[in-house]
Amino acid sequence: MGPTGTSFSRIVQIYEFDRLLRRSLFSALEEIEISMRARLAYFHAHKYSPVGYLDASIYSQSHKHQKFLDMFNREVEHSSNVPFVKHHQDCYNGIFPIWVAVELFSFGMLSYFYADLVLADQKHFASEYYKTVPKNLKSWLRCATDLRNICAHYGRLYYRIFSAIPANIEEVEEKDERSLWAAFLAVRNLYPNPPKWNEEFLPSIKELFEKYSSAIQLDHISFPEDWAVKAVAKEK
Repeated sequence: MGPTGTSFSRIVQIYEFDRLLRRSLFSALEEIEISMRARLAYFHAHKYSPVGYLDASIYSQSHKHQKFLDMFNREVEHSSNVPFVKHHQDCYNGIFPIWVAVELFSFGMLSYFYADLVLADQKHFASEYYKTVPKNLKSWLRCATDLRNICAHYGRLYYRIFSAIPANIEEVEEKDERSLWAAFLAVRNLYPNPPKWNEEFLPSIKELFEKYSSAIQLDHISFPEDWAVKAVAKEK
C-alpha cells in the first residue's frame, strides 16, 4: 500500500481503465471526423461549387484566407506520396475539389473551417445536421478536437481538467463543465449515428465501467451515478 492507502494494483487498474476508455473514445471521434468531413464537403460543394472553398469572399470577416491556404498546402506537401494527392497533382494541376480537400483536413482544421463560414451557413449546417445552433456546435467541436489530441498522444483522461467547455449541455453542472463527463457528452452530441451510440457504444462503455468499478471513482471524472441514462443520445 502507498502512503495514502492506494495499492499498486489499483493504480494499474486505473491505468488500464484509462487506456481502454481512451481507445473507445478515439474510435467514436474517428466516426465523428469522417462524418463531419462528408457533411461539410457535401454542403459546401452544393452551395459554392467544388472549388468554392478557395474563394476568400465566401468566408466570414474573421477568416484568414492566406493562413488557411498555407495550412492546407502544408498538408498537401506532407501527403505528396499518397495516391489520391499525387493523382490530383499530376492530372488536375494540384486543384482539389472540396470532397478531396477535406480528406487532408485535420480535426482542428475541420473545426476552424466550420467556424469561419458566414453565420447564415453556420446556422444552416448546425441545424440541418446537428439540430443545434452555431455557438453550441463550435464549442462541441472544440471539445472533440482537444479530446482527440489527448487520445492520439496517449494522454490521461482520468482525473483531468479540460480546457474547452461544451455549451448548452443540460446534463452537465457548472462545476463539472471542464470534466471528462462534459467532454463525453460533447462527443455524444456530435456522434452521427444515435442508434449505434445507444445500442453499441454506450453498452461497451458501461461494461468497461463495471469491469473497473472497484478501482475507479465516478466523481474523479465527474460522471453521475446515473450517467448511463443521462448519456443516451436522442434521434437527430
